[in-house]
Amino acid sequence: MSEEVNKNNYSADSIQALEGMEHVRMRPSMYIGDVGTRGLHHLVYEVVDNSIDEALAGHCDTISVIIEEDNSITVHDNGRGIPVDMHQKEGVSALEVVMTKIGAGGKFDKDSYKVSGGLHGVGVSCVNALSSHLKATVYRDGKVWEQEYERGKTMYPVKPVGESDKTGTSVTFTPDDQIFQQTREYNYDTLASRMRELSYLNKGITITLTDKRHKDDNGEFVEDTFHSTEGLKEFVRFLDGTRSAIINDVISIEGEKNDIPVEVAMVYNDSYSENLHSYVNNINTHEGGTHLSGFRRGLTGSLKKYADASGMLDKLKFEISGDDFREGLTAIISVKVAEPQFEGQTKTKLGNREVTAAVSQAVSEMLENYLEEHPNDAKTIVQKVILAAQARHAAKKAREMVQRKTVMSIGGLPGKLSDCSETDPALCEVFLVEGDSAGGTAKQGRDRNFQAILPLRGKILNVEKAMQHKVFENEEIKNIFTALGVTIGTEEDSKALNLEKLRYHKIVIMCDADVDGSHISTLILTFFFRYMRELIEHGHVYIATPPLYLVKKGTKKEYAWDDNQRDQLLQKFGQGASVQRYKGLGEMNADQLWDTTMNPEFRTLRQVNIDNGSEADRIFSMLMGDEVPPRREFIEKNAVYANIDA
Repeated sequence: MSEEVNKNNYSADSIQALEGMEHVRMRPSMYIGDVGTRGLHHLVYEVVDNSIDEALAGHCDTISVIIEEDNSITVHDNGRGIPVDMHQKEGVSALEVVMTKIGAGGKFDKDSYKVSGGLHGVGVSCVNALSSHLKATVYRDGKVWEQEYERGKTMYPVKPVGESDKTGTSVTFTPDDQIFQQTREYNYDTLASRMRELSYLNKGITITLTDKRHKDDNGEFVEDTFHSTEGLKEFVRFLDGTRSAIINDVISIEGEKNDIPVEVAMVYNDSYSENLHSYVNNINTHEGGTHLSGFRRGLTGSLKKYADASGMLDKLKFEISGDDFREGLTAIISVKVAEPQFEGQTKTKLGNREVTAAVSQAVSEMLENYLEEHPNDAKTIVQKVILAAQARHAAKKAREMVQRKTVMSIGGLPGKLSDCSETDPALCEVFLVEGDSAGGTAKQGRDRNFQAILPLRGKILNVEKAMQHKVFENEEIKNIFTALGVTIGTEEDSKALNLEKLRYHKIVIMCDADVDGSHISTLILTFFFRYMRELIEHGHVYIATPPLYLVKKGTKKEYAWDDNQRDQLLQKFGQGASVQRYKGLGEMNADQLWDTTMNPEFRTLRQVNIDNGSEADRIFSMLMGDEVPPRREFIEKNAVYANIDA
C-alpha cells in the first residue's frame, strides 16, 4: 500500500539533479545535434517530450504546440504540472531545478515515470539554456505558478500569479539568436510531421499544432489536429497510402513480452523496397538495433516455417534469404523500455539484448495466428517472397557484372567521368550533371584539382518502380556506382555500402533550375535514398543551386536565384536594366557556372539530410510511385515553396 502511494506522489523529491548545465551554451551541438535547422526544431521536440512522458505515465491526453507570430514556441499540456514545492537538496523550487539543472527531471525517478523519451534527460533545461527568454507556467494545487528565465538564468523566484482548477504545464521559449545564427524560423511541415508521428505512436493523445504566422483562406490561423485511435495500424496505412497493398488488412499486435511493451504493425505491398521504421520510447532509431533484429528474426522464422509447410518452395532450386521475406514490406516496430541502452549519444541504435527475444516472440505469435486465420493472404505473401527470391538471383548476376566492369575498365572508372587529381576523398567532390552539354561546360569551369564531373544522360531509371536487377543493369546507375567507388553489397545484404571505398566525400547533384531538372534531381535522390541511404545519413549528398537570372545594366551585373531577388535587382539597377533567364546549365559559360554554382567561396550547396525517415519514405513513394492524385495534391501545395531536400 505504501509503495502505491509513493508511485503517485509526484512531488519535489521526485526531481533529481544530475549535473550542471554551464557548458550547454558553449557546446550546444553536443546536446541538440547542431545549431542549424535540425537543432532549432529539436528544441520543440524536447519540450513536447516532457508532455509525452506525462501521457505515458497516464496523466495527460492533450498537448498543444503553437508557433507564435514572433517565431517563439508555446507548448501546453494538461498533465499534473511540474512540481513547484521546495526541492530539499537544491533549496529552490522543483520547477526551477527542472528548468535550470541539466539532467534534472522526474524521468530519473522510476516511481514517477516507467519509461520516457527525450535526449538523455537534458530536456527542457537545455532548451532554457539555448533560449533568449523562456517562461514556464504551471497549473497545480489550485493555483497558477510562474517563473521566467533569460538564457537559462532565473529572472525571479517561482511565484503564484492566479488561481485555477486546471492542471498542466505551459512553456513559451524564444530561440537565442546568439546560438541560432543561421535561422530561427520554424518550418510548419517539419513540426507537423513529428507531431503526427507522435500521435500515431501514442494513440489516444490529441496534439494540436497552430501557426499564428499564417492564416488560411477563411482567415483562421493555420492549424492541424493529430489524434489516432488505432495507433500503428493507422500509421502504416498513412505511410503506405500511395502504394497498393497485396493483403486485405494491416497485420498488427500490441501487448507485453517479458515486461516489455511491444507494438508492431505491418503490411505487404506491390513495391520492391523494404520500409522498416523502428522506435524506442517514441525515439526514431533509424540505425535499428535489438528490437529490429528481433522483428526480422520473428518474421523470417515464422514465414519460412509456413512456406516450407505449404509446399510452395519445393520447386525452388535455391534457398530463400531474409531479404526475400521483407521485399514490399512496410512495418513499424515500437517498444517501450524502462532503461534503454543506446549506442552513441544520438539515440539511433538500441542495444538492450533482452528486447530481441521479446520482439521476436511477439512477432512470431502474431504472424502464426494471422497466417493460419488468413490462408489467402498467406499464399499471396509466400508468392511475393518467391518472386523476390528469383529477382534477387537476377540482381546478383547484375551486381557481379557491375563489379566485373569496375575491375576490367580503365582504372575501374566510367569513361564519361572526368576525374580530379586530388586523391584524398575528404578533399574531393563529384558533380552529377544533367546532360552532356552541361557536363562539358562544368568540365571547363571546374577546378581540376579537387572537382570531378560525371555527366548523366537524360533521366535515370525510377528505382521506386523497378525490380532490383533492373536497377543494377541500368547504365547510368552503374556509372554512379563505379564512379563513387563503393561496393554494391552482398547477396545477404544487397544494399550495404563499403563507405571506406568512397572516392568523394561531397556528391553534388547539379541539374537545370526548371521542372525537368527538378524531376531528374528527385530521381537521383530516390536512387540514393533507396540504394545508398548511408551516403545521405553520413552527410555526403548535396544539391547545387544554379541561379535563375542574370540582371545587367551597362558593365554592372548580378545573379538572382528567385523572382524576388530578380525584382530587387531590377529596382536597384533602375531603368535600362535587362534580364537573362537561364533555362539550363548549358546556357551559362564556364566562368559563369564556376562563379555562381561551383566555386566553394561563393556557391550555395544544400546538404540533403533525413530529419524524419518515415516521412521521407512516404514522400518518395508518393512522388515516384504510380498514384497520381496524391502527387498532384502535394505539388499544388508545395509548388511555390518546393524544397528538394529530403
